[in-house]
Amino acid sequence: MSADRYSSDVLSSGPHPASRRPVSKPVPADRGLVVEEVTSGWVGAVVRTEKSGGMHVVVLEDRAGRTRTFPLGPGFWIDGAPVELTPPVAARAPQAPARTASGSRSVADARARVARGSRIWVEGRHDAELVERVWGDDLRVEGVVVELLDGVDNLAAALAEFKPSPGRRVGVLVDHLVRGSKEQRITDDVLRQFPGGNVLVLGHPYIDVWQAVRPARIGLEKWPVIERCTEWKYGILRELGWPAQNQTDVAMGWKKILGTVRSYADLEPSLLSRVEELIDFTTAG
Repeated sequence: MSADRYSSDVLSSGPHPASRRPVSKPVPADRGLVVEEVTSGWVGAVVRTEKSGGMHVVVLEDRAGRTRTFPLGPGFWIDGAPVELTPPVAARAPQAPARTASGSRSVADARARVARGSRIWVEGRHDAELVERVWGDDLRVEGVVVELLDGVDNLAAALAEFKPSPGRRVGVLVDHLVRGSKEQRITDDVLRQFPGGNVLVLGHPYIDVWQAVRPARIGLEKWPVIERCTEWKYGILRELGWPAQNQTDVAMGWKKILGTVRSYADLEPSLLSRVEELIDFTTAG
């Protein structure tokens, strides 16, 4: 028997198979998007979306400047294709790259690098704590360790023991390194003993690293001048009206000063440039 080619109703499924019917795709209702509302035939550009009467709506403006409001969702066309309008994605303002306290670009999720052979030496604990406060993140990324020298008088002996070489450079930060000072004479003598470019000694002009903190951070116009016969730190504490009887008072005083340092902007440029140069020296190569 031959098959009956006319046994089924060819119009029962409509002119288009179900698999070929267009499906609405979601499109954010961004400002300026031109759409057609299917039911009314209204064509306009999206002006805004908002919440009204407990539902999200979209406001469309036609060429004549007239506006109409429609429920946000399906029922719209773009270039003849059905779409479902969704709330626009909020535009995010571009974020400035995170910065370390030294002003360098922060490296996200960076682990501390294995320590290099090169070192930065500073004269005392307060110097080390200030360097850590501002440059600590940078130094960990670079793998540079800061060590205490415990006074410039020990520099020659410390270098003789360390034995600087191209892979073991030493950058030294010295307090009160000014022409004619004891510190300058020691530095000149040391550099003669250790030629070869593996030792760099830099300093700032301040009697103590405390002075490298901008005086405005502790409410001063300038750091007080202390008489030569008075131990400088105790003299500063007295001038500030802080306790100045013993080393505990000195430690507490420094803690208060250090606590005012938030970034490189709170330090004097003469210290900033020296530390940056030492970091470059110890990380070269």
